[in-house]
Amino acid sequence: MNLILFGPPGSGKGTQAKRLVDERGMVQLSTGDMLRAAIAADSPMGRIVAPIMASGGLVPDEIVIGLIAERMDEADAAGGAIFDGFPRTLAQAEALDGMLKGRGSRIDVVIRLLVDDAALLERVTGRFEQQGRPDDNPETFKTRLGAYNAQTAPLLPYYEGQEKLKAVDGMGSMEAVSAAIRSALETVRT
Repeated sequence: MNLILFGPPGSGKGTQAKRLVDERGMVQLSTGDMLRAAIAADSPMGRIVAPIMASGGLVPDEIVIGLIAERMDEADAAGGAIFDGFPRTLAQAEALDGMLKGRGSRIDVVIRLLVDDAALLERVTGRFEQQGRPDDNPETFKTRLGAYNAQTAPLLPYYEGQEKLKAVDGMGSMEAVSAAIRSALETVRT
């Protein structure tokens, strides 16, 4: 099964993806984690994307698509992927569909985490104070949220048209959100 966890920054996609990895043995493909690792390693790619991410911008499609393509063999071997933070644009969604089709696969379901923007700002501010992630500072977060609303939220009709979109209340406890995701996945035909 291949699934996308869809929601704005700070909505809990990474937390829920890790839970699904533990429960189902799937591979989490988090472009944010991959990009932060490249920055931490001071790799050539990390030096390119660091200023983009620090300003809250979206990393160019060709970079994130390349990161995903590099990990698809691993995901296939594990029985599926959890796409976390990808796709973010219609071009990325179409590229992902094409890549998966070429591998005889597809996206089976898109889980949309429904969250409140004001509560997200509070959540991310707390995470910034605890973990110090530069892309979580409140001003950068507002930019990231604006980019999500402008560029990523328009993917909803794309996945609705494919009848793959399932909404889950993302404002509950971690356990409640996990239970709602499990319930939504039980209705998916692969």
